[in-house]
Order: sequence, then structure tokens, then C-alpha cells
Amino acid sequence: MATEGKVIFERPQALLPVITNYCPGCPHGIVHRLVAESIDELGVEGKTVGVAPVGCSVTATDFFGCDMIEAAHGRAPAVATAVKRVHPDNVVFAYQGDGDLASIGMAETIHAATRGENITVIFINNAIYGMTGGQMAPTSLPHQVTQTSPYGRDVSTAGYPIRVSELLSSLDGVAYIERVTVDSPKNVRKAKKAIKKAFQNQIDGVGYSLIEVVSTCPTNWGLTPQDAFSWMRENMLPYYPLGVYRDVIADGYESVAAAAAERAKDCPLAVGEKE
Repeated sequence: MATEGKVIFERPQALLPVITNYCPGCPHGIVHRLVAESIDELGVEGKTVGVAPVGCSVTATDFFGCDMIEAAHGRAPAVATAVKRVHPDNVVFAYQGDGDLASIGMAETIHAATRGENITVIFINNAIYGMTGGQMAPTSLPHQVTQTSPYGRDVSTAGYPIRVSELLSSLDGVAYIERVTVDSPKNVRKAKKAIKKAFQNQIDGVGYSLIEVVSTCPTNWGLTPQDAFSWMRENMLPYYPLGVYRDVIADGYESVAAAAAERAKDCPLAVGEKE
């Protein structure tokens, strides 16, 4: 007797049925799926606009079913800001790597965050420049060997890595910052929850959200995908601890503006009191 089958796993509608150009074992594919699943579950594909960076995910414009824009190197937050301001009812996200976001695009990153732009940023941190051959990135660890630091990152000349989540969480314009990873089914589920929450915050008008995904680059690290995840757990996660770094809703505020007003309550000018 024939029985009716039940679909338990399928490609998200917001993820196009195409072959990606990512290296074997690259976590970009996992994160793309989580973004697409969140878009599907929130029912916003028809009004979502994604902004792709320059880097390994420069071709993300070919993979998502929503409208996509290609930004100049580092300018994704500025482009996302423009789209959101012109189309405030749209859902807008920027998808960026560490070189794009934390190096050439650091000014755009900081100022979009401090302005409290109601956008969502997905930030992939694999501690290296991937597409261009494996140079040292702003997030490369102390003593990490890269193509441009063959003896390891020397902090006396190159400085220390930028901890993006910790940095942005200090800004009044930020609504939600969480650092996640996708090295196990458990952590993939946590990452999905965080990404979906970041999109929901935007829909609810809460303010700027960024999800940092601690990732790997097996090709430029010269490791197998499995060994790359082990190296990440041993070296990156102690330096970039997972967790929530800012969440104004969990803190009891309805928006970034309410949280910022509370932090500035002792400043008469900031809260609008006349002298």
C-alpha cells in the first residue's frame, strides 16, 4: 500500500537552484542557506534586497532569489543604507567578509552602526583575505601565518586583530550583535536563530543588527575542512568568543532610540532639556 511522503528537508525558495563557486568545505554555503531560510520563514522574499561585497561572496548576487545589488569594495553598508532610506518597507541586508567590512569598509561599518540604520549585516570572519590569495586581514590572529605575514602576524608592527562585535556593541545606534559559528549542527541551529532574529528586528523597526559568523578558509589555511574547523575551535573561538554582545530588546527597550536615551539620561542637551 502506498503511503504519502512527508518533506522534511528541501532547498529554501530564496536560494536559487544553482551551483556556487565556493571552495569545498567553505561555510559560505551554510550561511547562505540560513539567510535564505530566514527570508522564507518570515515571508519577505518579495521585498528583500541583499547587498553583496567584494570578496569570495562577490557572486552572492547569483545565489539568492531576492533582489541583489553589488557594492564597491567595503561600501555595502552605505548602499544598504541608501536602499533602506528610499524603500523603508523593504528588508535590506549586507553580506560581508572581514576584509570588506573591517578594513576598507570600516568607516561605512562604524557610521551605519552608530546612526542606527535599520538594516541587517551578516559578517563572515575567517581571519584572512580569501578571494585574493590569503593575505593578512584585520581579524587575523596574533602570530597567524598568512601570505603577507609568513612569519606570523607581528603585533608590534601590524597591531592587534579587530574584535568587531565587541567594538560595535559599544555604539548607541546598535540594536543587536551576536557572534555565532556553523561548525556543528547545534551551532548551525543557533546561527539560524540569530540570523532570523536580526531580520525580525529590522521588520519590527528596532534598529541596526549584525551577526558575526566565525568561519574558516580551508583553501588559504592549507587545511582540510575538518581540520580547519578544529583549528578554528582551538585558535579563533578563544579570541572571538561566541555569544550575544548587545540586545536592546532583551535589555527591556523597544528600540535603539529608547536604549540610547536611557544611556544619555544624565546629559540635559541629549535628552532635550533646556538650559
